[in-house]
Amino acid sequence: MLRIVGAALAAVSLAAAAQAAPVKPAVAPQVISSDQFPKLHASYPGRVIGHPDLVYSTIQGFRPLTFDLYTPSSGNGAKGGTAKPLVIYVHGGGWMNGTARNAAAYANFPAVLADLASRGYVVASLNYRLGGEAKAPAATQDVDAAIRWLKAHASDYGIDKTRVAIWGGSAGGQLAALAATDCSPADGKTESDCVQAAAIWYGLFDIPSQPNAPAYFGSDGPKSSAVTYLDAKDPPFLLIHGDSDRTVPVTQSRQMIGKLKALGIRSEFIELPGIDHSWIGKTPEATTAAHVKALQATFDFFDATVGKQ
Repeated sequence: MLRIVGAALAAVSLAAAAQAAPVKPAVAPQVISSDQFPKLHASYPGRVIGHPDLVYSTIQGFRPLTFDLYTPSSGNGAKGGTAKPLVIYVHGGGWMNGTARNAAAYANFPAVLADLASRGYVVASLNYRLGGEAKAPAATQDVDAAIRWLKAHASDYGIDKTRVAIWGGSAGGQLAALAATDCSPADGKTESDCVQAAAIWYGLFDIPSQPNAPAYFGSDGPKSSAVTYLDAKDPPFLLIHGDSDRTVPVTQSRQMIGKLKALGIRSEFIELPGIDHSWIGKTPEATTAAHVKALQATFDFFDATVGKQ
């Protein structure tokens, strides 16, 4: 009997609470499709702020495409201040895997990107449509869209849109190299998707020579090859590749640097002896040394091209 009475009192209490607190949702005059979750951020050493999951493109039938942005103290998202050069990272993963927050064997890649930002850059790391979602040239279109979006919002994030570098590894290297060699100027309606420097780690530049590429590229291999679009007006390139790479042959970078030099394009090639794909060496010490050397050379390249002027 007491249990029944207790249950009845609880029901009355819940009903009273419901009546005392009616729902009062905010309602807009039209359907809302944008993300209304409170904006998040992370703090890194050097007064760098990380802004995760910013949306740069919404394509019907696909998830919103996002990037993470790392801004130094003078470019924290507010207007004003000195505009900083922009570096855009494009992740690898064979066009089928990977995220904006991972690269090679760096234990904390967001911290690596934040370190670059602390040196006076705004840094973006992109997600794009993977091969299970859409085949080539979808990812290329996404990278171009991200470049244009970032330039269009340059004043919001303290970006100097005349100093933009793109950086990618493996599949991301293919996409970054293509962005650097095949770009469209501003047309009065949209921003240019051209960049002023490109750093490519163990990249693919000539797709038809890759036996595993047709499944993703289909007949689009030549159109997705940076070598197809090379000309003397292309920006400076830094290529880094391990000579023991079993995933992407080092000949890809060797042949690419030859073509760049022949055209008179400012370029540099660093070949790491005994190093496999993703900077993996034969010992933990060799792996660490390769990661450090590649990263230092890349940061130095950004300083020499779009950074310290």
